[in-house]
Order: sequence, then structure tokens, then C-alpha cells
Amino acid sequence: MSDDLEKGDHVSWNSHGGKAEGTVKKKITSDTEAAGRTVRASEDEPQYEVESEKSGGTAVHKGGALHKD
Repeated sequence: MSDDLEKGDHVSWNSHGGKAEGTVKKKITSDTEAAGRTVRASEDEPQYEVESEKSGGTAVHKGGALHKD
């Protein structure tokens, strides 16, 4: 679990279908629209946009949900 991830980091997370893997595309530090939804984030509680290796889709997760590989 990490809140110090950077663009390009390889990460894994638990998904509905099991473990998913992908790459950090962006660190989000303010409220914005990403991955088709409103994301609530701040400098103190960033979220990360990740791209799945398997599907190529993007999702947004809190740092605590991601595991740096």
C-alpha cells in the first residue's frame, strides 16, 4: 500500500475478478473527472489513475488500494 506512487509505476490491486495489474498514468491531487466519474482527491489524500494491463481500461484508486510491484 502506498501513497507515494509515480507515473509509470507498475502496480496491482484487487478487482472484482481477482487481482489486476497495470501502470500508474497520473497522480490526482484535486477534485476532477477521471475514468468516467468524479474523483475526490487532495494533496493529503491523492488518488491514482491506473491503466489495466489486461483490459486497457482506466480506473482510479486510492493509494491504499494499490500495491507497488
